[in-house]
Amino acid sequence: MVKSINFVVLGKQDIAAEFGKKGTVTDISLYDRKESDIIKTWVTPSGFPEKIQPLLQAINLAEFVILFVDKLDKFTGEQIIALDSLKKNKGILSHSFEVDESKLDTMIKGTVIENYVKVDFDKIKEEMDKIEPASNESPKEMVVDHCFDVKGVGTVILGKVTAGKIKQYDNLKLYPAGSDVLIKSIQMHDDPVSEAIVPARVGLAVKGVKPDEVGRGDIISKENTVLVNSEIYLEFTKNPFYKNELSEGQMCLVSIGLQIKAAKFSSINPLKLTFEKPVAYHIGDIAVILKPESTTIRILGSGSVK
Repeated sequence: MVKSINFVVLGKQDIAAEFGKKGTVTDISLYDRKESDIIKTWVTPSGFPEKIQPLLQAINLAEFVILFVDKLDKFTGEQIIALDSLKKNKGILSHSFEVDESKLDTMIKGTVIENYVKVDFDKIKEEMDKIEPASNESPKEMVVDHCFDVKGVGTVILGKVTAGKIKQYDNLKLYPAGSDVLIKSIQMHDDPVSEAIVPARVGLAVKGVKPDEVGRGDIISKENTVLVNSEIYLEFTKNPFYKNELSEGQMCLVSIGLQIKAAKFSSINPLKLTFEKPVAYHIGDIAVILKPESTTIRILGSGSVK
C-alpha cells in the first residue's frame, strides 16, 4: 500500500521546487515526488499574499509545515497567525541570513510555531525525511481542491483523503449538495490504484456529478458523516492584532477546511454565523474568519464549531 505525506511550504514558497516536481497550479500550487512506497506532496499558497484565502486552504491540505522565513513583514505575521489559528503544531522552521532571529523568536512566541524543529536551510530535506506518514481508521472521507472535465473520462476530482480509505466503485455522497457519487477509478501520482488511504492525494474519475456542480472544499464521504447547515456557532477567539470591533450584521468570509464562504454575524456572544450558502462541516472543525479587504491584518479570529 502506497503511503503519503503532505507538506505546506510557507514564507519563501519557491523552495518547494527543490523538493518535488510541479503539478497542478492555480491559486495553490502542488509539487510531488515518489520515494519508494511514499508519495510526498508540497503545497504552496501561490495566490498569497495578494489573497488571504489560498493561505488557509494550502495549510488545511497539509499535515506538516515547512516555514522558511526570508523577511519579517505583515505577511509573515499573517502566516504565523494562520498556522496558530489552525493549530498546525508539527513543522520545520528555518530562516535566511537576513532575518533577525531574536525578532522572529518574538513573533512566534506563544504560538504553535515555537515548537517547530529549527534547522538551517540545507538541513530541511534531512529533517523532512525523518517524518513518518500518519493514518487513521475513521469513516472514509475526502476533501476536494480541484475539479475538471477530461475528454473520454468525464468528471475528474483532485483532492486529499482526510479519513479512512477510499476504494474504487465506492458509492459516496458529495457535500454540501448531497449528490450521489460513484468512484469509477483512482489515481495516485499518475498511477492507477484500487484504493487510497488517508492522507493520500488522489485523482478520482467519478460518475454522478458534473465539474460545475463541484467546488473546492466540498467533502466526499459516506452518508450521514458530515453536517450541512447555513448557521453555525463558534467557540470564538478574536485575533488580538485585529483592532476593529465585531458587530451584528457585519459580513465576512469564513474558512472551514477548504471551503471559503460568505457569512454574516447573526450574534456576537455567543458567536453565530449565517451563511449565504450551506456549509459542510463536523463538530469541532476550526473556522477562521477573514476580512480580505482589511488593509492591516485580514484574519479576525477563529474558533471550533459547536
